[in-house]
Amino acid sequence: MEVFVRNLHDQMTEKQVDNFFRPVLDNLGIKTYHCQKLQGKSFATLTFLDKTKGHRFLHLHGQTKPGPQGFVACQRKLLHIGRPVNCSLSNKEPDEYLLKALRKEESDRYAKSQSKKPTIVPGKLEVQASSAPDRAFGITVIQCGQWTYVRDELAFATYCTERRVGRIVFGSRCLSIRLQPQYLTGFNHQIEIPYRSIESFTIGSKSTSITFSLSEAPKMYEELADNITRTLQKLNMGRVQPTFKRKRISAISEAHEKVAASCLCYRLLLAKASDIGLMQNLKRFSEIPRSIIWDTATVSKTPFPAQMTTLYDALTGTKYSALPFDIKFQVQKLAQNGYLAPSRVVEFMPHIAKQIAQMNATSMASSLRYLAARIPFAGPTVEASDFSVQALTDTLLDSQELNIEEDPYSVHLAEQHDHMTMVHKVMVTPVGVYLYGPELEIKNRVLRKYSAYPTHFLSVSFYDEDGEQLRFDRQTDSAEIFHGRFKKVLEGVINIAGRGYEFLGFSHSSLRSQTCWFMAPFITNNALVHARSVIKDLGDFSLIRSPAKCAARIGQAFSQTLSSISVPAAALIQIPDVERNGRTFSDGVGTCSKQILTTIREGYTGGRAFKPTIFQIRFQGKRKLSQRDRSPSADEHDAGAKGVISLDTRLVGEALCLRPSMIKFQGSKDTNIEICGAANKPLPMYLNRQLIKILEDLGVADQPLLDLQAAAVEQLRITTLSPINASTFFQRNFIGKATKLPWLIRKLSSIGLQFNDDDFLRNSLELVVLIQLREMKHRSRIFVEKGRTLYALGIMDETGILKENEVYCSVYTDHGLLLLTGSVVITRSPALHPGDVQCVTAVDVPAESPLRALHNMVVFSSHGERDLPSQLSGGDLDGDLYNVIYDRSLYPEQVVPAADYSALRPIDIGRPVERSDITDFFVKFMENDNLGMIATLHQILADQKQHGTLDPQCILVAGFHSTAVDFSKTGIPVSMQQLPRYPKARPDFQAPGPRVLIEKDINLEDEQESPSPMSNDEIDEVNSYGPPKVRYYESQKILGKLYRAIDEHQFLAQIQAQTGATALKNRSLIDKVWQYVSDKTRLIQWRHHLDFAENAKENYEENIVDTMLTYTTHPSHPLSETEVFSGSILGKNGAQSKRQREFSTTMKEKYERDVAYTVLWITKGDGGPNTGDDEALERSIACLYVAACKEGKKARRRRKVGTLVSFGWVAAAVCLREVEKLPGGHVLF
Repeated sequence: MEVFVRNLHDQMTEKQVDNFFRPVLDNLGIKTYHCQKLQGKSFATLTFLDKTKGHRFLHLHGQTKPGPQGFVACQRKLLHIGRPVNCSLSNKEPDEYLLKALRKEESDRYAKSQSKKPTIVPGKLEVQASSAPDRAFGITVIQCGQWTYVRDELAFATYCTERRVGRIVFGSRCLSIRLQPQYLTGFNHQIEIPYRSIESFTIGSKSTSITFSLSEAPKMYEELADNITRTLQKLNMGRVQPTFKRKRISAISEAHEKVAASCLCYRLLLAKASDIGLMQNLKRFSEIPRSIIWDTATVSKTPFPAQMTTLYDALTGTKYSALPFDIKFQVQKLAQNGYLAPSRVVEFMPHIAKQIAQMNATSMASSLRYLAARIPFAGPTVEASDFSVQALTDTLLDSQELNIEEDPYSVHLAEQHDHMTMVHKVMVTPVGVYLYGPELEIKNRVLRKYSAYPTHFLSVSFYDEDGEQLRFDRQTDSAEIFHGRFKKVLEGVINIAGRGYEFLGFSHSSLRSQTCWFMAPFITNNALVHARSVIKDLGDFSLIRSPAKCAARIGQAFSQTLSSISVPAAALIQIPDVERNGRTFSDGVGTCSKQILTTIREGYTGGRAFKPTIFQIRFQGKRKLSQRDRSPSADEHDAGAKGVISLDTRLVGEALCLRPSMIKFQGSKDTNIEICGAANKPLPMYLNRQLIKILEDLGVADQPLLDLQAAAVEQLRITTLSPINASTFFQRNFIGKATKLPWLIRKLSSIGLQFNDDDFLRNSLELVVLIQLREMKHRSRIFVEKGRTLYALGIMDETGILKENEVYCSVYTDHGLLLLTGSVVITRSPALHPGDVQCVTAVDVPAESPLRALHNMVVFSSHGERDLPSQLSGGDLDGDLYNVIYDRSLYPEQVVPAADYSALRPIDIGRPVERSDITDFFVKFMENDNLGMIATLHQILADQKQHGTLDPQCILVAGFHSTAVDFSKTGIPVSMQQLPRYPKARPDFQAPGPRVLIEKDINLEDEQESPSPMSNDEIDEVNSYGPPKVRYYESQKILGKLYRAIDEHQFLAQIQAQTGATALKNRSLIDKVWQYVSDKTRLIQWRHHLDFAENAKENYEENIVDTMLTYTTHPSHPLSETEVFSGSILGKNGAQSKRQREFSTTMKEKYERDVAYTVLWITKGDGGPNTGDDEALERSIACLYVAACKEGKKARRRRKVGTLVSFGWVAAAVCLREVEKLPGGHVLF
């Protein structure tokens, strides 16, 4: 039942209302209820699961009559700050799904109370509310600075001091420092520090100071507490706009703004000396980082901005003018990213200049990058000597020795492959500008054209301090960050070592990842090249009046492309589009002759063995394409195009046929085809939640979907049953290709050793298996054996043989060519509208048909009232992915008409688009990209509505989702105010999963809430920010059933029981491998390769550390070695985020390249006197010895990442293969 509460203070928060009623309800034995209060309103609702208890509450505290008389008649009156609180039975029925969530909450509470062994965190005490220590303390001063050392003693160097009265409050997830204004005209400020970012927490014993050392800058806010501001926020027409309680800012003062990005230590002086003892009691709370008792002096240094100026003058002055930019970039990074004080960097520079004479610039830059990764966080646990110039020089020399042996591999690879280059990167946050890289990236048209000037281009990302996109917070106004901070960077110049970088552009994919390109001017061929001249050279965009559309057209040049192939101008042919009923059936697709296809294949760098017949391209043509006669036309001029081309065997000679729908702008001066991708092979087909829900609503039964998931889970479970299963699993998932991991597991088994006797190898398998299981549970990513995902392969039937609703689909499988015939299901992601899933007929074509020459594609008919691609989530033929399902059990009982959304006209500003318009759009997109939130809302509504995705509200939200998808092209955002309200409860399948811990074994850790302290408005206020508490109910639809069918804890326990190590007693598995190799190679002389082996190990580990730091979501929190080795990044809670999935792919590619290089180095040598295949065995033995025996249990522990062990298994795989080549060796394939 629902109770309506009136006459509350407008200013009361939902948490305060909950705290007011909690003791009242506790006295009545009511534990399960829901309190809701809208911000700024004087009313609230209480929802009770148990009607009897709800009526008992109303009997004592409710009103039976309206007004004051009714309140007087209450048996037990409720007053809040002297104001009567009126409670009465609501005239609305309680939300059905909220009641389900409360029922689940009560059930979970009972189950937890019945558990035999409560979870206890070692070293932490369970705190009762009545005895909870204080978590809020008064302060008088806050200082921002860095740790330093004075005569080898740790000291705090302050660069900004704010003498402001305030409070420090320790919440459940973060601590908040709340500061009162220093002057009457000032503002209240908040500094929010997440606990995970605290590297050290020191408390003085002889002073009232406490100091926090952070891995990232804190978040800062200005409070909007005054009534005038709140009133202005409410003065909106139509639906009520959110009323913010605070706004995000970059710093709390002008002085703080100058140091906040690089100075990551904060010292506070407590108002009461007695609070020091109380502060130490915070260790009783498991979520609060442990403190260290340590007295340190506060010292004054040269102001930080002055130090940075001195450093910048040194980098741009004549003394170090000969230093290459790559080195200067790394030097500036040391200070700007907060690794070292600028003054220490200046002291270090002469030593860098001295060493440059002994090695090339590339190796020196790489050594400096490795140096940054090795610098520890200063603090009580680190010695002063670690930051001395001598220690820094020694560390630099260590890296130099390695780089002298061999140039950095990534640079070497970039030189070998024309489609790759090294790119320097910048991360812009609300507080700072941070330098990273360089990293290996695939080139785009601009980088390829100016390949001699790679350091003049920057990849710039705009993220929050934790390396993630700035999250929506219902109580925080972030406009000042987007339109002030970020816009200022986009409109301004990023200065690095004397170069000024300004905004250039972005691709469609980089826009969604909030990344763009900047460039610094340079001179080539006696001409100055700058951002505006580069854009002008790409084409004529002056006729485009829409900033979003203009940005998209320019962005074609920034799409990553694998190859660039020149095509003769005479080969270019313009052919008409196929149009009917206002629809373009040939939207984005063209053709080419066999001769042109052969030319493209020869220049294509990826997947040549598959001989693709379809390519996704970007094209810049030197003339307006003529008709089929290929003769030049009188009005010839340049054009830029994009789309897909497919082989047409009817074309003779050199012919490249493009359509008007492919041509996006005029004025290009390039004639090359750039290849974005090709139809190498079909991808496996996976279901997702959106598609599963539509299939359910269209009549597909639950059981086939449950069976598909059960089969997939069983396939994962048996992976760990035997070495051959594990080997096959790694091979099928393309894991360990360069390390020969699948082969290594089988080889170990053949010599009587089990891979699961090694913690690292066992964890690598369990991690990959667990990640795939979590993808199933938390994303419903279920493999469909009878299904295919066809990449960039939707094309139109050029022959006209296919009838309406017919497709031709020919794909290669492991068993040969598969030609689909009969009824098939076809769709495209994202599918939210039920009409996004259609049933069509797959047909064969005559043997002489040109379609027979095509493979790994789906060909759509050119006939009918409407083209089929546009019916599938608004698809076209310029490179979209299409899913084809031929599993009869997944055929829907019905299909519904596809959505027919009116095309939105891009925003027209009525004049040529300028750079500021494009940067405005970039900011607008960052601020209003609500695609994920809309999809989540659709998922909730589809679960709660009787007809699911067919419900009118779901259809409405699907339309908004379509608008949000096109936001990047139209510039028209979807406001969250236009959407239906988020329901009060969510289905259980949206709940986060347990956190995965990688230690000696893989473990799952459910989030444990610390016992609530006594009711405290300050703590409640801190905890109220961020994501609201969400209640979950058990969904009875198919997604809920699939979700609950997987028990992560039980599954992990099962596979760990299956992979349980046998007792190796005193010897590890790598020791046994070494013993085996030693026995087989007793007469082989290999010790002369020990120095080589040391260098090979060091080189490999430097690369893996670089990968661990590069592909983490935040550079201060590196990935684990297991994640890198297995090629999979763990999701924080549940499935991987989109960014983590993207990072996993590129990380895996980089690690495979690094390992391939290491293997090549071991087998071929380093170019020294002992180089050659005939010494490969000897070198591999030395490498295995270095990994297994030389360091033993005293393996080097690297700062930030710990001890690395994977080199031993890379060396073991190489060594065992070389041993096989000995006479009498047993070769295992």
